[in-house]
Amino acid sequence: MIRRMFSSCATTSNAVSPEDQAVVDRFRAMLAAVRNPEPWTPDLARDVAVRVGPFIERAHPRPGDDHGTETIAVALVHPDTPHAAAYLHGHQLGYTNRGWLRCETTTILGTWQPAYAMLTHASAGLPLPDDVGMTPAHYGVHVEARRTDGTGHTLLRLGPYFQTWVASHDAGRLNTDLASRAATVIPGFTVTAKDALFDVSDHESYADPYVADVTALLADALAGASA
Repeated sequence: MIRRMFSSCATTSNAVSPEDQAVVDRFRAMLAAVRNPEPWTPDLARDVAVRVGPFIERAHPRPGDDHGTETIAVALVHPDTPHAAAYLHGHQLGYTNRGWLRCETTTILGTWQPAYAMLTHASAGLPLPDDVGMTPAHYGVHVEARRTDGTGHTLLRLGPYFQTWVASHDAGRLNTDLASRAATVIPGFTVTAKDALFDVSDHESYADPYVADVTALLADALAGASA
C-alpha cells in the first residue's frame, strides 16, 4: 500500500503544470535578459532598465534629453506601462509622483525588456523607496535669438532651478530687461527668455542662476553675441 502511494506521488511530482511551466519560462527569460542585456546608447529613444538598489526598474527617458553620455533625464514607470491597471498600481507604489530624475548612465543595465518585470518593486508588491538614487532633473531658462524665418540660436542657458515658479520669475525679469533695450539687443533677431525643462544631457552648458545675477549673465551673453 505504501509502495503504491509513493509510486503515485512520484508520478504526480514529475508532471509540470502549464502554470508552473510558464513561471519557469519567465524565470529563464529573466536570467537570460540579465546575463545578456540589450545594449543602450544615447539618443536611442527607448525605455531603459535601471538599477534601484537590489531591484531593476523601468525608466522612460525624457524626449530630447537622452543624448548625454554620463547623465540623462528619466521618469520611473510601472513595468506594465501603458496598461490602464499599471497606472493605478504605479500610483499606489509611488511610481507616478517622482517627476523627471537625473539618471547616471552607469546605472543603466540596457534597454527595457519585459523579462525584467519580475525584478521590480511592483512585482514584489513593494513601494519605491524614498531614495531611488536619482535627484530631480529640475527646470531651466533659455534665452534664444530668432530671425523672422524661425532660425537662430540659444544665447544663454540658466539652471538648474529647483522650483518652476523661480524659473518663470527669472524668465520674466529677463524679458523685461530685453524689452527695455529691444532696439540694441542683436540687429535682425528677436531675443526672448522662456522657462524650460533643464536639459540634463547638456548640463555643462548652463550657468548657475544662484551664484550670479541673471541680468548680469544676460548682459555678458549679449555682449559676446555682439562682439
